[in-house]
Amino acid sequence: MLHRSPLLALGLLLAAACSGGDADAPDGEGPAADAPVADAAADQQVRTADPYARGYTDDDFPRVQELAPGVYSYEQLRSAGEERFTTVSLFVVTDEGVLVADGQGSLDETERMIEAIAGITDQPITDVVVASDHGDHTAGNAAFPETARVYAHPTSAEALRAMAGVAGADAPVRPATHLVEEREALTLGGRQIEILFLGRAHTGGDLVVHLPEEKILFMSEAYLHRIFPAMRTAHPSEWVEMIERAQSMDVDIYVPGHGFVDSPAILAEELEVFQDAIRQVNAEARRLHEAGVPLEEAQEQATFGDLESWSLRDSQGARAIQQVYAELNGELAGASR
Repeated sequence: MLHRSPLLALGLLLAAACSGGDADAPDGEGPAADAPVADAAADQQVRTADPYARGYTDDDFPRVQELAPGVYSYEQLRSAGEERFTTVSLFVVTDEGVLVADGQGSLDETERMIEAIAGITDQPITDVVVASDHGDHTAGNAAFPETARVYAHPTSAEALRAMAGVAGADAPVRPATHLVEEREALTLGGRQIEILFLGRAHTGGDLVVHLPEEKILFMSEAYLHRIFPAMRTAHPSEWVEMIERAQSMDVDIYVPGHGFVDSPAILAEELEVFQDAIRQVNAEARRLHEAGVPLEEAQEQATFGDLESWSLRDSQGARAIQQVYAELNGELAGASR
């Protein structure tokens, strides 16, 4: 079932729920039907990426929220081992087409998102931004129209080419058609949209989508809301700096790539919490590295305080230590921005 709910922005309701949404749905259809989690007061919101701890069921997804007129977040559950959490996409509807920032993790899920978009507008998808090149955001991109322009940072474009060469892929990999090294400014249906590279973070080719008039910034996997800093292809110290650049922008709503799209106040607060989480992981790895602890022992010894209860800690903790060690050893490709 597709659930739609409004988002509370700076204490004011920016937009009502999508037309035909669940505002009047009967009791028993989950949080999106009665009291959207995004509207919860900051001191009442459960701070976790675990949908079940928040009172959701699988039937409450996908969840669509209108962040501003014509600007929507799309949250769908995904699995990582035994854990479940959301993958977030953003789409912008105009009278000249639709821009989508990040697909979902399979053809089926991306097609489901495309169907949700079609339920809101009959405009075609004309632009796709690869904000994260990881498979959970790109594996379904072949579902987008072949005529759509596909934007990616050169680093991500190369990653997509590498994925295309891997035998046994479940779906064709859609290559980039437009490279964004620093900034691409678009005007779509009179709406101003910026595609920006603020620095290397989670993937190294991280792009963000900025809507300057609406003051919305989609950060993709550079912002993991209450999810342990996943560093498989990350640049740990640069990630902290990239978030600082995002925080310096004139933005009201920071949209994560995983975790829940909560109220703007919570999202801004949690972005700082996540940045501190990256600092905490970096500091723990640096402590062990400076003490001369070998990598494998450091991975076993590392403790992360409050982060021990975060989603993906068990699967990502050791990999994060490995990546920070590699950065400290000068083993990561490229120089710091």
